[in-house]
Amino acid sequence: MRYRLAAGKKKNNIQITTLRKHDGSLTKDTKEPPRLMLAYFTPEDNELEDNNYHKQFRDKTTRPPNTPDDSEFTTDEIRRVIEGVDNKKALGEDGITAEIFKQTFQILPKSITAMYNGCLKNGIFPEIWKKAKIIPITKPDTQNSLDVTKYRPISLLNIGGKILEKALINRINQHMNSTEFLKENQYGFIPQTSTIDTIMAVKQFVQEGFSRGEITARVSLDVEGAFNSAWRPSVLKNLQESGCPRNLFNLTKNYFSQRKATLATNNITIERAVSRGSQRVLSRT
Repeated sequence: MRYRLAAGKKKNNIQITTLRKHDGSLTKDTKEPPRLMLAYFTPEDNELEDNNYHKQFRDKTTRPPNTPDDSEFTTDEIRRVIEGVDNKKALGEDGITAEIFKQTFQILPKSITAMYNGCLKNGIFPEIWKKAKIIPITKPDTQNSLDVTKYRPISLLNIGGKILEKALINRINQHMNSTEFLKENQYGFIPQTSTIDTIMAVKQFVQEGFSRGEITARVSLDVEGAFNSAWRPSVLKNLQESGCPRNLFNLTKNYFSQRKATLATNNITIERAVSRGSQRVLSRT
């Protein structure tokens, strides 16, 4: 359903008219709602609000780690990433489909691999791949709400950037899994783990407590907008502390910089810098 909406194969009945602002007042013209929505989807990282701790933290991430570079991407490595992309994914701004990209790679595998290795070597994630097109989707049973939270975003990115991002993530995961940096109690975003593993771990913990006559209490924390509000210096600091290869760190750092998002609705196109999280952590097709 989300793909059909984003790709224009199903009519999106969202009528963005009036929304309630943070101060409780209502938007007054057609430009305010999309601006309010985009601001909600892309929280701002304001350095002026940093305390001394955050300033020191941020400053440390400006310097790359003194670690060896990782090896270049191989042609087979890039091929596997490209072949893993679903042909039904909605298009980014450049209009290039996954199928077209796959066919191009079959003709020019060495050239495309060299292009990605150039990005890795120079620590540059091209700006054309940093721009996301945001499609707002109404959450179920919220059609009559005036709150901006009624919408969830789908972020459409160019296929070339998706490939580089996936290749980079694969390398970072390989590095992380080869170290003891990740905690054994972490199950999210770990290969071959799921919520079932988490449940079984909790069950075992509780049973062991009961066997010793102990009382077990559980505290759950649900952070609203955790992914699209992620503080980038914290991500980079963790990469530094894990001993991440320098070229992977540099490419990740550049990947986070100068990102933009556009939202087009009511015959208006709004653009905004994305300074927290990443477009890929938004809901997407």
